Amino acid sequence: MSDSHPQRRAPGAPTSGWICVYRSPWRNQVSEAAFVLTAVGIDNMIDQGEGFQWQLWVPVDDATNASRQLSLYAQDRAEANRPQPQPAEVDKGWWGVAGYLLVIWLIPVLEGYGMLAESTLRAGSMNAGAVAAGEWWRTVTALTLHGDFGHILGNSVFGVIIGLMVGRNFGSGIGWLLVLASGTLGNAANAWIQGDAFTSVGASTATFGALGMVGAYLWQRGGHRAFGLRRSLAPLFAAFALLAFTGVGGENTDVMGHFTGFGAGVLIGLVAAAFNPEDLGLRRQRWCGAVALALIAGSWWLVTRSL
Repeated sequence: MSDSHPQRRAPGAPTSGWICVYRSPWRNQVSEAAFVLTAVGIDNMIDQGEGFQWQLWVPVDDATNASRQLSLYAQDRAEANRPQPQPAEVDKGWWGVAGYLLVIWLIPVLEGYGMLAESTLRAGSMNAGAVAAGEWWRTVTALTLHGDFGHILGNSVFGVIIGLMVGRNFGSGIGWLLVLASGTLGNAANAWIQGDAFTSVGASTATFGALGMVGAYLWQRGGHRAFGLRRSLAPLFAAFALLAFTGVGGENTDVMGHFTGFGAGVLIGLVAAAFNPEDLGLRRQRWCGAVALALIAGSWWLVTRSL
């Protein structure tokens, strides 16, 4: 038979030269097996035998190959349906999120009480020319500054959502230290790409870095590899889709900064996937969180020294 679809054999048709290789009380199961054999070029027929059993017949000469193909297909289905190991939850992520909110809201509070001069805020922004001239600390301090209330509120909401994922996969300490690194590298790359007069502020470079980190980490450490390349890349594709959906719109949006932060986060997430965050333990996680806060405080100290 050359038909691309399995044929149903009329009940009572002669079976000479044919042999039943599969039977089931369910018609759809036999049809599925028939399509498997048709896909590999094995002729087949379906009929309903005695006792309401559906049967799949193939030529006698193809019986061994047909049985092998059906066995391989059953193994593939069993493997695909087997629960895959997922990365362990390191912590709940809440204390890392609390630290993030404290950092980005501290500046407007100090500004509101008149404790930060306008010149200090300008000196903390990410100015491409100043960064190129050696004021690297601006790549850190700019992450703590925002243009207006809507800007900081948006970064607060997005930061909480992605920050919980960071804490649960990396741990709040090392996770937010890596987020800070991704934001800093993203700002540095943005400064290198943009002209000397370019200036930007905002935590979004770091939050999109966190998004890239989580996507890359789950791609490498998640339980998607058994489902083929496209499904294994699902976490990374989802992260990029969220970047494309939320990171390119709005007036005065630093699109390049979002993409450089995301790219830095992906690279950091791929490297971090080679290690097990659980091995750090709570004490080291706290030290990593303290280092992140110290880097921010030290960078602002350098800002005041440069004035």
